[in-house]
Amino acid sequence: MTPLKIDIHTHILPREMPKFKERFGYGGFISLDHHAPCRARMVRDDGRFFREVESNCWDVDKRILECDAHGVGVQVLSTVPVLFSYWAKPQDGLEVARFLNDDLATSVRRDPRRFVGLGTLPMQDPELACRELHRCVRELGFPGVQIGSHVGDWNLSDAALFPVFEEAEKLGAALFVHPWDMMGESRMPKYFLPWLVGMPAETSLAICSMIFGGVFERFPKLRVAFAHGGGSFPFTLGRIEHGFLARPDLCAVDNPKNPRDYVGRFYLDSLVHDAAALRFLLELFGPSRVALGTDYPFPLGEDVPGALIESLPELDLAARERLLSGTALEWLGKRKEDFTA
Repeated sequence: MTPLKIDIHTHILPREMPKFKERFGYGGFISLDHHAPCRARMVRDDGRFFREVESNCWDVDKRILECDAHGVGVQVLSTVPVLFSYWAKPQDGLEVARFLNDDLATSVRRDPRRFVGLGTLPMQDPELACRELHRCVRELGFPGVQIGSHVGDWNLSDAALFPVFEEAEKLGAALFVHPWDMMGESRMPKYFLPWLVGMPAETSLAICSMIFGGVFERFPKLRVAFAHGGGSFPFTLGRIEHGFLARPDLCAVDNPKNPRDYVGRFYLDSLVHDAAALRFLLELFGPSRVALGTDYPFPLGEDVPGALIESLPELDLAARERLLSGTALEWLGKRKEDFTA
């Protein structure tokens, strides 16, 4: 029997984006220019090009066909992080989030056995974010939300964000942390470096912030997954731990626990692009904390979902099933029967 594949890291867009600049009176928002059949340009409202996308970014039927071709049973859908709009005025950010979440709910309803939604929140206003988080879970039926690796000047250790984590824990909502607005981007204008260098660093920033800031101590039932295999965190954990032990006066100011103690307290996706890297990730975290993730439908993703996991001959059937679906089910708070019955 073919094992169920649940891809926890896929992105989706509405087919049309409102003219938010006209509505709010200021710019910075993304629109879609459908310049060719089955293709569109993501364009900032000042005219700057961001990314070319294909129809599988918004066409649910196309996604189902591609999932069937690659044996993917379930996709966990989240918005493209450039749409977070954390820089917008809070009420405007809430309107953007509600639009994206309502559109996402429509996509999930197309086939709720194939799709799971992760909402987005106006994190720049934690009170509004809590309200929208509650709506996402209680009204729209999402098992969780996606948030960015930071919110403006707030890292995820900032106490201003604790009400959101508290509400997520109370609701039993899963959090998916995705890098965005990469540090040092202005110094990396060439070679795609914000995505190659900045994104792994952003994800490590998010993990370290939550560890050193005591977030996992304060909210022990919080279920958090980080994109891109945890970025650079797993591969620099030795340095992070050594820094903690050598300079507790700088590192242990908010949490006295060793960062290594948190291995196993959160989840990672499998998107590391390299068999040796995946082996290291599994040695460090184990299959119980790693879930299939591909970054579909973007070029930096895994072309054939699960191919890297399936390329490791040393994995037994139980480990493969855990990586392909079991960890995802645990993190989402779902049962296999929710998708296979």
